Amino acid sequence: MAMKIRLARGGSKKRPFYAIVASDSRMPRDGRFLEKLGTYNPLLAKDSEERVKMNMERVQYWLSKGAQPTDRVARFLENAGALPKTERKNMKKAEPGKKAQERAKEKAEKAAAAAEASEA
Repeated sequence: MAMKIRLARGGSKKRPFYAIVASDSRMPRDGRFLEKLGTYNPLLAKDSEERVKMNMERVQYWLSKGAQPTDRVARFLENAGALPKTERKNMKKAEPGKKAQERAKEKAEKAAAAAEASEA
């Protein structure tokens, strides 16, 4: 059985609240799970202790049984010190969009034309 440690969404519309659960990867996101391991409330401040709560003993148990954390849960575990930090790459982060690139190109052309005109 492929196990995942993932978030199950609860709460009402526009007021999300997540349970951190251990479940079979074939089950629906908010469906059946084996054990609730903690909670995550994204509406609280980032430095709040109540934002992410986890039962670390049970999380370690499921990790030892081969459960794979999802990306978001892996970040929570890295912050808690349960997993080693991994380096992530966002290759497109520094790259502007197409329209911004076109505007920059036009601006550079106008500046070059102005420089030529001032020299002549």
